[in-house]
Amino acid sequence: MARKDQALASAPRKNHHAQKAKAAKKPLAQRLPRQLYEAELFRLQAELVKAQEWVRAEKARIVVIFEGRDAAGKGSTIKRVTQYLNPRIARIAALPAPTEREQAQWYFQRYVEHLPASGQIVLFDRSWYNRAGVEHVMGFCTKEEYHRFLHQCPIFERLLVEDGIMLRKYWFSVSDEEQQHRFKSRLHDPMRRWKLSPMDLESITRWEDYSRAKDEMFVHTDIPEAPWYVVESEDKRRARINMISHLLSSLPYHEVTPAKIRLPSRPPSQGYIREPREMQTYVPDHAAELMHDGGAAVKAARR
Repeated sequence: MARKDQALASAPRKNHHAQKAKAAKKPLAQRLPRQLYEAELFRLQAELVKAQEWVRAEKARIVVIFEGRDAAGKGSTIKRVTQYLNPRIARIAALPAPTEREQAQWYFQRYVEHLPASGQIVLFDRSWYNRAGVEHVMGFCTKEEYHRFLHQCPIFERLLVEDGIMLRKYWFSVSDEEQQHRFKSRLHDPMRRWKLSPMDLESITRWEDYSRAKDEMFVHTDIPEAPWYVVESEDKRRARINMISHLLSSLPYHEVTPAKIRLPSRPPSQGYIREPREMQTYVPDHAAELMHDGGAAVKAARR
């Protein structure tokens, strides 16, 4: 079984470098039309549900890492991946800054706690690669810690794959011009302003530092057992479609025939009488107010 899991885990290795070279030559295409995007996204999400059932039935373990530039579209892609999935099977790991105790541990230790058990998928919204990126660029780790990470990370990931975990790593790439545009959009949008962090602002002035850090990271961690896959994210619609499509193509899943479910007949009443509604506290019927005024309040708020 271990050999089978290891073979599945290493499935996307074939022609990896040839695929990278081919993708690098493709010119940036125009934005994907919304209607085409939504239809294909829904089809892919249906396939993700099939893959989820395969993971559950086969007791597979999948780790998907989302890394990349700030505002490159990682979070929105994760939302589309998990939209129709069972949160008990597919969960998101977005770790906060390490605690004092975690800083005294082996660096990878706090991430190990979030690895999947049998029949689970874990999507890392940022991951252990923080050390090769923001921690290195911002000086949050020492040079010794940084170089130790570059040495240990390939070993750590090979151990995961050897144990049967299917590890997929995606780097979301966006130009500095598009990143700046998205930052400005967040700045003037009260619903998304919270996404702008001090680290986002620092990333503007340290663009080339982050570029060098990413290049160095790829040199050490783009290994055959766990290769990096770059997702061009100038157009978020294309990025989501391309990433999900690739993920599905890398998994040896198949449709699992679901067990037949039969709804039981409702039994006859045994004399239960519901308590008067006045005995309970209900939320106000805000929807009724909207219908009464014909949505005038909503229209006024949009002006």
